[in-house]
Amino acid sequence: MASFLNAAEKEGICVEYIESFYRTHPRSKIQRVADVVRRSTAMVIVTFAAAAEIGLLLEELSSEPSPPRQWLGSEAWATNPDMLRFSFCAGTIGVGIQKSVIPGLREFLLDLSPSEVAASPLLTGFWEDVFNCRLGKSAATDETVCDGTEDIQTVKSPYTDTSQLRITNMVYKAVYAIAHAIHNAVCQDTNSTTQCDKITRIESKEVLTHLKKVNFSQNGYDVSFDANGDPVATYELVNWQKSESGSIELVTVGFYDASLPVGQEFRINKNITWVEGRTQVPVSVCSDSCHPGTRKVLQKGKPICCYDCIPCPEGEISNVTDSPDCFPCPKEFWPNSQRDTCFPKPVEFLSFDEVLGIILAAFSLGGACLAIITAAVFFHHRTSPIVRANNSELSFLLLFSLTLCFLCSLTFIGAPSDWSCMLRHTAFGITFVLCISCVLGKTIVVLMAFKATLPGSNVMKWFGPPQQRLTVVSFTFIQVLICTIWLVVSPPFPKKNLTIYKERIILECALGSAIGFWAVLGYIGLLAVFCLVLAVLARKLPDNFNEAKLITFSMLIFCAVWITFIPAYVSSPGKFTVAVEIFAILASSFGLIVCIFAPKCFIILFKPDKNTKKHLMNKN
Repeated sequence: MASFLNAAEKEGICVEYIESFYRTHPRSKIQRVADVVRRSTAMVIVTFAAAAEIGLLLEELSSEPSPPRQWLGSEAWATNPDMLRFSFCAGTIGVGIQKSVIPGLREFLLDLSPSEVAASPLLTGFWEDVFNCRLGKSAATDETVCDGTEDIQTVKSPYTDTSQLRITNMVYKAVYAIAHAIHNAVCQDTNSTTQCDKITRIESKEVLTHLKKVNFSQNGYDVSFDANGDPVATYELVNWQKSESGSIELVTVGFYDASLPVGQEFRINKNITWVEGRTQVPVSVCSDSCHPGTRKVLQKGKPICCYDCIPCPEGEISNVTDSPDCFPCPKEFWPNSQRDTCFPKPVEFLSFDEVLGIILAAFSLGGACLAIITAAVFFHHRTSPIVRANNSELSFLLLFSLTLCFLCSLTFIGAPSDWSCMLRHTAFGITFVLCISCVLGKTIVVLMAFKATLPGSNVMKWFGPPQQRLTVVSFTFIQVLICTIWLVVSPPFPKKNLTIYKERIILECALGSAIGFWAVLGYIGLLAVFCLVLAVLARKLPDNFNEAKLITFSMLIFCAVWITFIPAYVSSPGKFTVAVEIFAILASSFGLIVCIFAPKCFIILFKPDKNTKKHLMNKN
């Protein structure tokens, strides 16, 4: 048993239980072993037992139906004709000593007469068992006496079936082996003649010495012994198969011959009938194999072949059957749904191919077209009072900067690159400062214009067109300087963000220097607040050409958009961060162009009667 367990372990075979018993044990012990067999999950049972012991167990199992089992038997019982009565063991595979037909034995048994049988105690028992009668005077009064009419040739009995003689064949060959050893000990070949000394007494040791050297063929089988005195191991693989009549028959399905070359010792055919008459090899496992995508976890207190299959955790795979562990995918890879293969993570960014990108790009181009159309209307009516009264030079510069503001949002759409990352933030920062500087210049012009109407005031000579241009250039230059320092010290760069989503990569522009980014936004916010304060101060000044009210409203929208932008920007994940920034740019740009230029365009196009100097100079 120990040798079998070692061999089973080497082959990866798991043993669920080991039970041993003797025929002398009480029945309770046999019942306990039978209960273990019934309750077990093992489909295959390997037995090393004599016919007497296994007979007791099979008797116990036959008393109460048990789940079908595939039995593997040793030669001690697998070829025993007495065991074939246990029909629930049909399909048993066993190892058996090679069978052989002993010449003349069957004829001898069939020619026995009652008188010949009575002369031999061995044959007497055989005869009485076959015919269920008693020979001679040994019969009791209630027993049938053999009357001499019994015909052995008319009876089909295991005793007369000499086709399954196995142990008898071994005895037959053993007798011949000793005969050859004695012959070799007392006989010598001289000049092609054999001379035997029948008088000399030989010792058993001498017989043993010659026995080790015998080498003969008997009945079609070679007989010889190795240096250890062991014969060549030759076995048959037998299968218990049901015949058409329903009885169990022994069918040879394979051979083992240790004398054959390595790899050819064992031969087996496929005509095996397994348990319950199946033709497929039965599967006996405590747990089914764990498929790729899972890992094995041993069940506590059970054999090593009993385990649970646990799915691999998120981000890990197993790509072999019965894997003991799961392995994480590389950083830029993610498991498939079965978790048995790592695939590259999809790269996500705001592209021109998706609906959100198309909508934002359409609004961006639409805003730029709106600014250009407004500029065309203003240019066509550049001599009209409403255009001249609102500082046409700053108006055209403001429309130009608004066009750039709309267009710069396009740089935020598409796959980030080194150049696009640097361009999107700096272009946005500079164009917005240019825009706010123009609005600030227009607000200052409104204030200065009303100061100039006061007696003795010559303030407009200090804020004429040259000073207005210088103001716009100066404020814009400061932003250019901030952006330049940002790009030199720590510029924005494309980055693969692997932390927001586990299953995909967000391709985004890293800020490089957060201080630089917030300095750009902070400077825009500072100018916007300054412009809002001045616009609020100028909003109640008289006359129809006072546009401070419009600037106030536009700056309120601008500030509201960018104040809400900050928390939305920080909390938005992935590509939606970019979408929020584009939305803020577009919303504030539309707020400026609509609030400042829409009323003027409406008067120019639909209320020309109000586009007069008299109307504009009218004080309310």
